[in-house]
Amino acid sequence: MKVLFIGGTGIISSACSELAVERGIDLYHLNRGESVNLRPITGVKNLRADIHNTEEAKAALEGHHFDAVVQWIGFLPQHMESDIELFRDKTDQYVFISSASIYQTPPANLPITEDTPLENPFWEYSRNKIACEERLREEFKATGFPITIVRPSHTYDKTLIPAVGGYTTLSRMKKGLPVLVHGDGTSIWTLTHHKDFAVGFLGLLGRSEAINEAYHITSDEWSTWENIYLKLASALGVEPTFAHVPSDVIATYDQEMGDGLLGDKTHSMIFDNSKIKALVPEFDATIPFDRGAQEIVAWYESEPARQVVDERLNELMTKIILDYK
Repeated sequence: MKVLFIGGTGIISSACSELAVERGIDLYHLNRGESVNLRPITGVKNLRADIHNTEEAKAALEGHHFDAVVQWIGFLPQHMESDIELFRDKTDQYVFISSASIYQTPPANLPITEDTPLENPFWEYSRNKIACEERLREEFKATGFPITIVRPSHTYDKTLIPAVGGYTTLSRMKKGLPVLVHGDGTSIWTLTHHKDFAVGFLGLLGRSEAINEAYHITSDEWSTWENIYLKLASALGVEPTFAHVPSDVIATYDQEMGDGLLGDKTHSMIFDNSKIKALVPEFDATIPFDRGAQEIVAWYESEPARQVVDERLNELMTKIILDYK
């Protein structure tokens, strides 16, 4: 099977790339080559182009036809327009990586299924992803453009700290400073290791049954946010002190942080993975976050250059905590 990843070196796509090569897929990456050193992948054929430069992308794709094309870095409806024109006659399956943040927020019912309404009034990122899906559905209805939609939730690798502030929060834990936790810390969240995601994802490629279908791919393990922070602290070997502040209060201090909380992380999210498991029986998320937290901490602690503290954010967290207290 010949497959093209647009992007291919990100947190999720790198694990999918590694597993694809391991399984003997003839894998191509189309990207600008700017991130290949962070997650180098052996065995991939590289096409150098900016996908958002149509003429450049056309030249790179000349003479190629793919069993599947995966768009990892499409965020706006206009990205879909250009992809439809680029790949109309070049692929048997176009896979769009959407986001589970597009589901109804806050959810009326749990667990989330693929039939949960798509509605997020809090986060522009999510509304743009919804618009992308709508454009692709229109194209399938009009011309049969062979779409498959995948909606990852919070998927991580060793480089991604699933905490507001990233390494800044780990640094606060190490120094004994209070850690900012949104709400009362009891909302339920789902974290998925990128290697687990890859198993479910690759099982969709080349499958006619997946055309004009949407799937989320997540772990069946869930934790409260406070428990997630406790697992990170345990991996560090420290006892954390928590400062609980409502998400809407945090949002008044920092819009970017607030958008991510109010539009995604504030509300409990548990997913029903029956649909992906029915088509890809080998998918079974087996990596718990206890292990994931250990991987994350080991990666950051092994290299001082990775331990970057955002001083502006650090000071802002202290201010939010003191003001609310």
